[in-house]
Amino acid sequence: MEPVSPMSRRPDPDGPVRTVICGAGGRDFHNFNHVYRDDPGVQVVAFTATQIPGIDRRRYPASLAGRLYPEGIPIVPEADLEAVCAVESVERVVFAYSDVSHAELMHVGARALAAGADFVLLGPESTWLESRRPVIAVSAVRTGCGKSQTARYLSRALADGLPGCAPLRVAVLRHPMPYGNLAAQRVQRFATLADIDAADCTLEEREEYEPHVAAGNLLFAGVDYAAILAAAEAEADLILWDGGNNDFPFVRPDLHIVVTDALRPDQLDTHHPGEAVLRAADLVILNKVDAAAVGSVERLAEGIRRLAPGVPQVRAASPVVLDDPTLLAGRRVLVVDDGPTITHGGMAFGAGYQAVRGLPGVTLVDPRQSAHPDIARVYAQYPHIGPVLPAVGYSPAQRAALAATIAASGADVVVAGTPIDFARVVPVDRPVVRARYAYADAGEPRLLDLVREFLIARGAA
Repeated sequence: MEPVSPMSRRPDPDGPVRTVICGAGGRDFHNFNHVYRDDPGVQVVAFTATQIPGIDRRRYPASLAGRLYPEGIPIVPEADLEAVCAVESVERVVFAYSDVSHAELMHVGARALAAGADFVLLGPESTWLESRRPVIAVSAVRTGCGKSQTARYLSRALADGLPGCAPLRVAVLRHPMPYGNLAAQRVQRFATLADIDAADCTLEEREEYEPHVAAGNLLFAGVDYAAILAAAEAEADLILWDGGNNDFPFVRPDLHIVVTDALRPDQLDTHHPGEAVLRAADLVILNKVDAAAVGSVERLAEGIRRLAPGVPQVRAASPVVLDDPTLLAGRRVLVVDDGPTITHGGMAFGAGYQAVRGLPGVTLVDPRQSAHPDIARVYAQYPHIGPVLPAVGYSPAQRAALAATIAASGADVVVAGTPIDFARVVPVDRPVVRARYAYADAGEPRLLDLVREFLIARGAA
């Protein structure tokens, strides 16, 4: 197909607005489903995909795309944005993914504008679903702040019953991670680890789903969040949204909890949509105060007061617990850390490295020296990563590359700082010791006290 000249960008001036949605396999699909799917005034000609390897070159299936898209919608690499805009006479580019710097966001915007298209950001009011249940949302300003450990702590406390409150049936809605068969992932319900196994989840999906299920939570995820919310409401007294990256919730929250990171006090207003999420918070958690310098914690608190004045602040510790530290003494140890946190999350290391460094008699093995070519490409793409192995497992080939890297490392023991049982999904021929983040209050006010006040005020106690 030949590019359309700028003088004839609209094949049909009275026809639908030709639109591209830039995404990463999550927010983009939700925005389409909720805002554009049934609108005859809009024709979405393509999704673009980035951040997550292997999620392009697919199609958004007709079974999800609806009656206006009998052939579905192509998903192409974001690198092809200009070409798609030219070939398809695109008039509007909608940006719909998260945890990107403000500069990176506007570089995509500049590309869209230079191609002759409008550049659009859809806000919460345009994309929120309304629930008939009370909704508590846990979001963050950056990937890796500690949303999920906070959500797990909160979910179990609500299920057990806060002081003076009855136990609640809690359904956790996890921000989407549909990296496989989109039609099959329309609505996903996870009550057991067997449910996760049957869904053939990637490591990245398991990292978010497995800890909730292991803690006894009922978890929902998938692609079509209107249907997912309806399924969750049928089994729950309260909806708990566990956010992804630094995105804002898909469901309008009655209480919006936003987690910040005392180790990154200067990243409150540097990334999209984390700054907007913080400015809309009802309650802010200052996490990892146990690991950060006093000056960093105070700088973080002051930054929150500036961006979210008057919003209550809760200080929290993020202790890392090793399952069996006795296995590490005198051993060569390779650390595997959470993939998203140390790739696009920008951290050099995660829970595993924090738990091991400084332990007497432990020799840390640098996995970069034994990296399989597939893993070496990840290090090249994210040169900030430290001497840890990122748990990237979006495909069987990547999981095999992780195993090969470990096998060639010469390590005696693997410390897995991922939220999953790593040895269940990656074949490792040596002992694996798990390192896990937990949530702990680090002063007053306490998180559960403020949540209890919310439940009483909402009439949900």
